[in-house]
Amino acid sequence: MKLGVFAVLFSKMSLEEMLDYVKKSGLNTIEIGTGGYVGNAHCDPKELLADESKLEKFMQAFESRGIEISALSCHGNSLHPNEEIATEHHEAFVNTVKLAAKLGVENVVTFSGCPGESDYSKHPVWITCPWPDDFSTVVEWQWENKVIPYWKKQTELLDEYNVRAAIEPHPGFVVYNTETILRLRSECGEKIGANFDPSHYFWQGMDPVNSIRALGDALFHFHAKDTRIDSQNNSLNGVLDTKSYRDIANRSWVFRTVGYGHGEDVWRDIISALQTIEYQGAVSIEHEDGLMGVNEGFTKAVSFLKDILIEDGAKDLWWA
Repeated sequence: MKLGVFAVLFSKMSLEEMLDYVKKSGLNTIEIGTGGYVGNAHCDPKELLADESKLEKFMQAFESRGIEISALSCHGNSLHPNEEIATEHHEAFVNTVKLAAKLGVENVVTFSGCPGESDYSKHPVWITCPWPDDFSTVVEWQWENKVIPYWKKQTELLDEYNVRAAIEPHPGFVVYNTETILRLRSECGEKIGANFDPSHYFWQGMDPVNSIRALGDALFHFHAKDTRIDSQNNSLNGVLDTKSYRDIANRSWVFRTVGYGHGEDVWRDIISALQTIEYQGAVSIEHEDGLMGVNEGFTKAVSFLKDILIEDGAKDLWWA
């Protein structure tokens, strides 16, 4: 495994400034944002695909520093009922897949998307319970009429360019847990897998270690981010919390830098689970901690993870 970072943390820096800063921090692996909700501050796929000289300059910026791109990420909702948003996010995904092929990058990270409850919806509708029966009917309609047809079509694109889609399970989208990502993969093919973010699993009360083992080779890419559950607020209100992320004192849970939601033992178990399934990709640091700045969160995450990361694993066991 290789320790890396999701570069949207440093969107205010130029590409060169960001690469130099990451390199100075001792990392050689970077995930780049290419559109959708995360923006494209360092990489505009449409622009690079249209201009070979710009593409060559972009590639050289990484090669000259010995930095590898672990993934191109365009987290979006291509199933959005608003056609303008859906089109924008779909085009970002298509262009990102094409650029990934040119760069030799295996993974494109995004969300599954979430449609509305019908063809007349204006906003996405995420269902959290099966009853009244209307809710179950909506879930079935979403999967059969929107989700599966869309991702089957995208699998053709992924096959054409030999790129994988690492879908990030996240509440608010139809793929939000272990069984929904495995369902999408079962329905649409093995070019579909997971971008695994433990913070989303902690948030929902799942066990990241068990989920990692259940995913196995369907786990394509990994985000290093933590969640702290507020025991008092959670005991009163549960994890379905729609309050602002800024309202930290009253929320049931908040995103934290790794080690600030769960201790070293938990993260050692997570890294060991990745090793158990023979994951050899990036451990990509993501920062959404409202209690510390970007640079502080990043440097603390690097220090914490360097101590527990298993880079090679056992190769020759003398007793085996």
